[in-house]
Amino acid sequence: MSDIRVERLDEFRWKIPPVGDMRVPGIIYADERMMNSIKKDESLRQVANVATLPGIVKHSLAMPDIHWGYGFPIGGVAAFDMEEGIISPGGVGYDINCGVRMMATKLMFSEIKNRLNDLVIALFRNIPAGVGSEGSITLSTAEERKVLREGAGWAVDRGYGSGADLITIEDRGRMDGADTSCVSERALERGRKQLGTLGSGNHFLEIEVVDKIFNRDIAAVFGLTEEGQVAVVIHTGSRGFGYQVCDDYLAKMVRRSSKLDFTLPDRQLACAYIASDEGKEYMAAMACAANYAWANRQILMHWTRQTFEKTLQMSPREIGMKLVYDICHNIAKVEEFTVDGRKKTVCVHRKGATRALPPGHASLPDIYRAVGQPVLIPGDMGAGSYVLVGKETAFEDTFGSSCHGAGRVMSRGRAMKESKNRSIVQEMAGKGIVIMAAGKKTIREEMPDAYKDIEDVVNVVHRAGLSGKVVRLRSVGCIKG
Repeated sequence: MSDIRVERLDEFRWKIPPVGDMRVPGIIYADERMMNSIKKDESLRQVANVATLPGIVKHSLAMPDIHWGYGFPIGGVAAFDMEEGIISPGGVGYDINCGVRMMATKLMFSEIKNRLNDLVIALFRNIPAGVGSEGSITLSTAEERKVLREGAGWAVDRGYGSGADLITIEDRGRMDGADTSCVSERALERGRKQLGTLGSGNHFLEIEVVDKIFNRDIAAVFGLTEEGQVAVVIHTGSRGFGYQVCDDYLAKMVRRSSKLDFTLPDRQLACAYIASDEGKEYMAAMACAANYAWANRQILMHWTRQTFEKTLQMSPREIGMKLVYDICHNIAKVEEFTVDGRKKTVCVHRKGATRALPPGHASLPDIYRAVGQPVLIPGDMGAGSYVLVGKETAFEDTFGSSCHGAGRVMSRGRAMKESKNRSIVQEMAGKGIVIMAAGKKTIREEMPDAYKDIEDVVNVVHRAGLSGKVVRLRSVGCIKG
């Protein structure tokens, strides 16, 4: 249990006052019941540890889905000065640009209800999933390097979707600054056969149905217009390629940590100054992994469209599957904010946190600029997802950040013990949810009980003004690795 002292600021904010080597306070968004649970692991200690790193600006933040991670807590957000601050692979995570993509359709659930089993089976057959899964795309080294530089645009240029898809992807599906010379041969090897794969763990592809609309005007802008409408959510990232990039640079930074002019409170926070050669190399390699992930999700969306068309024997126009948004939640980005009354460029680490940009922000596509950014928050596999919208409060208080999901409350090992002698598949079927996975182990590890209640998490960011509720969706079909 954490021994970190926490002070309550208001209904949804808690403060860790600076002590010892902390340069700034920690701020945690949670309700009282959540905080009682959060105190049981070491995630608060991790918030405090992040606050000791050089160049950190204003505070070390944590969203309500916070739980213990590698170095940084999952749900952690921290911004660093570009000249005096650091970049840390542990503040981005192993699955670089793990993210969520949501597509709306013209279909109503009543139209596909009797074909739901067929759809889930077909998606499971057509979307490669599982640990170490390999897809039908095998890249040459030269072509893989193009993927790493071009991102989702590479996939579109090769027929996986259309240029219209790129408009509603964060950063249009391509991160600047990617340099493939900063990527190891081992990372290239791991990425060569995994493009177009879902992976395992908490990654999924879900068929969901609009369950409740909270703001009809904004929902209409997002293309989610009525209860019963069918949508699809994809959650995956940069696969083994991104994992290897993280592993490579963590190893380098750990080896050189003794040469830093400050003491790390935890070796998992191994880092380099942003302005250093090592920091710039990691940023360039991280951009490669981000672009790989966007290309990956673009390909999976294309195959999902094709699967719907073939299984339902309907035309693309009849199905009308259109990208609502694609957002990443494991990334570090150079962004501009007003800090203490002055414009300041910072590097924002978001690990298990998403951007939540307000109306009018220049980074938003034209179609969303008047209302704000879609914020996609999936829950556990029995809960479905929320679509929220970015608010000005987040831009002012959390470097334009919101939560990314429900957040675990059980380790995978504990989930395996708790699910013994239970049939999670049958339990989900009882709720009207069809699930297929490569193995029972994943389903048991990812059972709904292993996660916080998505309603509680979303209520915190909504009532704290970080992002506002727009639509709630319920899950009806899910495939996992």
